[in-house]
Amino acid sequence: MLFFFPSAFFVLISITLPTLDVLPYSIRVLFESSIRNCDGFLVKETDAMNILDWKTKQNNVEVPFCPARVVLQDFTGIPAMVDFAAMREAVRNAGGDPVKVNPACPTDLTVDHSLQIDFSKCAIQNTPNPGGGESQKPTAKLSPLKIQPRKLPCRGQTGCKGPCSAGDSSRNSGQFSAQIENTPILCPFHLQPVPEPETVLKNQEMEFGRNRERLQFFKWSSKVFKNISIIPPETGMAHQVNLEYLSRVVFEVKDFLYPDSVVGTDSHTTMVNGLGILGWGVGGIETEAVMLGMPVTLTLPEVVGCELTGTASPLATSIDIVLSITKHLRQADVAGKFVEFFGSGVSQLSVADRTTIANMCPEYGAILSFFPVDNVTLKHLKHTGFDKAKLEVMEAYLKAVKLFRNYESSSREPEYSQVLQISLSSIIPYVSGPKRSQDRVAVNNMKSDFQACLNEKTGVKGFQIAVEKQNDIVPVQYEGNEYKLSHGCIVIAAVISCTNNCNPSVMLAAGLLAKKAVEAGLVVKPYIRTSLSPGSGMVTHYLSSSGVLPYLSKLGFEVVGYGCSTCVGNTAPLPEAIRNAIKQGDIIACGVLSGTKNFEGRLCDCVRANYLASPPLVVAYAIAGTVRIDFETEPLGTGFNGKSIYLRDIWPTRKELHTVEEECVISSMFKELKEKMEKGNKRWNSLEAPESALFPWDLKSTYIRCPSFFDKLAKEPVSPQAIENAHVLLYLGDSVTTDHISPAGSIARSSAAAKYLTNKGLTPREFNSYGARRGNDAVMTRGTFANIKLLNKFIGKPAPKTIHFPSGQTLDVFEAAELYQKEGIPVIILAGKKYGLGSSRDWAAKGPFLLGVKAVLAESYEKVHKSQLIGIGIAPLQFLPGENPNTLGLTGREQFSILFPPELSPGMTLDIKTSTGKVFSVIALFENDVEITLYKYGGSLNFVAQRFL
Repeated sequence: MLFFFPSAFFVLISITLPTLDVLPYSIRVLFESSIRNCDGFLVKETDAMNILDWKTKQNNVEVPFCPARVVLQDFTGIPAMVDFAAMREAVRNAGGDPVKVNPACPTDLTVDHSLQIDFSKCAIQNTPNPGGGESQKPTAKLSPLKIQPRKLPCRGQTGCKGPCSAGDSSRNSGQFSAQIENTPILCPFHLQPVPEPETVLKNQEMEFGRNRERLQFFKWSSKVFKNISIIPPETGMAHQVNLEYLSRVVFEVKDFLYPDSVVGTDSHTTMVNGLGILGWGVGGIETEAVMLGMPVTLTLPEVVGCELTGTASPLATSIDIVLSITKHLRQADVAGKFVEFFGSGVSQLSVADRTTIANMCPEYGAILSFFPVDNVTLKHLKHTGFDKAKLEVMEAYLKAVKLFRNYESSSREPEYSQVLQISLSSIIPYVSGPKRSQDRVAVNNMKSDFQACLNEKTGVKGFQIAVEKQNDIVPVQYEGNEYKLSHGCIVIAAVISCTNNCNPSVMLAAGLLAKKAVEAGLVVKPYIRTSLSPGSGMVTHYLSSSGVLPYLSKLGFEVVGYGCSTCVGNTAPLPEAIRNAIKQGDIIACGVLSGTKNFEGRLCDCVRANYLASPPLVVAYAIAGTVRIDFETEPLGTGFNGKSIYLRDIWPTRKELHTVEEECVISSMFKELKEKMEKGNKRWNSLEAPESALFPWDLKSTYIRCPSFFDKLAKEPVSPQAIENAHVLLYLGDSVTTDHISPAGSIARSSAAAKYLTNKGLTPREFNSYGARRGNDAVMTRGTFANIKLLNKFIGKPAPKTIHFPSGQTLDVFEAAELYQKEGIPVIILAGKKYGLGSSRDWAAKGPFLLGVKAVLAESYEKVHKSQLIGIGIAPLQFLPGENPNTLGLTGREQFSILFPPELSPGMTLDIKTSTGKVFSVIALFENDVEITLYKYGGSLNFVAQRFL
């Protein structure tokens, strides 16, 4: 059944071959992992067979999955690393060798959640050097475009010094270099605007000062732990670094090959599925378990096959395609399922498109959206700097184990739970307007829609222009020439790399369209207020390096600065003659911009119709000079030799865009990131940290403390101890979420955590957030159940309070729990249906454990949270069907005694006796022998720690 190819990889042959051929590619990754990690306990042979029999077992069985690596960001990473440091301490105290305590699974931790915006800047800067800084060495030209040094016509602006060469970008190259030098590397798949360099430096300085303790702890971790890599601050966001630097696609360890796969604590972990890497986000406790060498468990999922067919409209941008696919998936009910893409249309999507779709899984509820590795992936990896020899091995391996998607092959498609078909041909470009962003208009209907707006009564779309005035023309003299203004004329055109247009392809499309327009002899009327606001120096960099910036400039789209501009009304005043003509003729003048805001009068008080459009469409409409145009049948203008030029003549093809994007943008940006990763940064490099095997805990620290999870570390499992005479700490209702339980956000001044920090000598300004203090169990325990929306039935109104029954006092939850622990009284939690809903959070289990909670008794649980409770050592108990505290006559003021038999078995019932004499049965929600073993050891942390003894 299995054949091991020496020093290479597992090859699946014989009777499994026909079955393997029809498995979805994502399920094949699960299958390979189950075979490679089968140990008879955590991963059993039956698990592998269940995965192989996916078609009949989906949704019916739990299967383990051992990912190839783990990705953490610092908020979730610091408690994990503190636990490892505490485990070393506990192993040493128990007589073991602490140096042996290391992550078993390769782990990468990116410090990217510490930055706070103490300094910001949002203004247009009309300076010759928009990036700031002094001119430095010129950036290398990375242009696949052959720019002809032909003299190009000028638009005739005032102050023009004559024609200039399109190929001469020397006047800007040093400026771009200076900007890039001080700008953090941005994700090429969804760029975000960044502050000016001096603002960046100030914020980074504050970050290092505020978080010095935490950063020193991370630095210590990077020195002493094996199998972990710490990515320092100022490098990039966790998902960006994961996608651009950490992803292997295929792992090679001691000449052994296996597929790259990942779990992470960042919600953007799903992005890597666009590279053919199976990955999704999990909670902190599951992540720690994987770091400790344990699998994550999931219900064998349904896999929805998403077939992409047809060819996208030439005018449809990447953003149009991504958002349309996302909309279809949201409507298809794919929640809790895998989505896997196939069909002829997939090859039309760049890796940037694929990762964006995969990143939007939370939008449509899927666990992940998987794009198997294909030729597009390999081409992308080549441009990102992958070694040629490694790429050849990768391709050969993936084909050998049937994980490579070859669209030219005649092999049958996998069988899916259901197939969703999306025709790319149905995706057409839209603009939004003329007054609201939610009013979408298909570009091919723009002319007729604007005509309808002129006819409609004044309102959300209408302007109520009399029929006899709808074709009025107002002549105007401007800079010695006469122009004619009419309804629909464009007077503002702004290309903005805003949040909804930050994919490189759409900005490059604008640049390539401008290049073709200029070469064809098209111009933009000089009275139109054109501008280019790139959003960051990196956008300017790739527009420049691809050679399109001079052409945008020729059409008037000059870089005006970096910040919020046209969207917020920061447009330079229109020429006086144009303003007067608009008012004189009561003209419905238009603005077109690739931003996010288009309310009437927002851009300018005399511009009443404003449309949001993609960057290339902004350039196209600027050239046309009006929105009353049908691009299919009417030319944009007249080019050289009097030839009519249509939009289709100058619109860049997707192939052109992909070529420039991969060869110019991606390769340049990945090179920058890799250099930054290897070089590090001065602050991190100069940061001092101890090098001892054990962390020297500072008892005065308010950020890092040794937690008490290992206080009862045992070499052997013990029989579950009875919970006797426990009080109810909290009596909760239905749908209590992890947000209600886990500490998050700012620390309220009246909270138990604030009192603790105040007693440590801190002022409220120094409290920082719960996220920043996740390495201090004292703060986090005090923040557990501290949510002001918590509704405890003992209190009767939302408040983070409860009753300490021995004294009758109403106290903060932590204060009551602390009293119970001092008195030696165990506590439990009563809850209704769906306890633990929401995001998976490690402190939603750790916090209750440190409050002394021994068991939770609920009507039902969110599955992941239930597993987390077991993973920390809390027993999840469930009322029998049809029973709850009300039907059993429980008030929650009783004391509860729970007896455990010497040997537990999955799903067994237990008896609970109350202080009033009532006895009732509950279900112990241990689903398998692994969960029972973990509970006997006091949780997964203790289970793994005992291995080092």
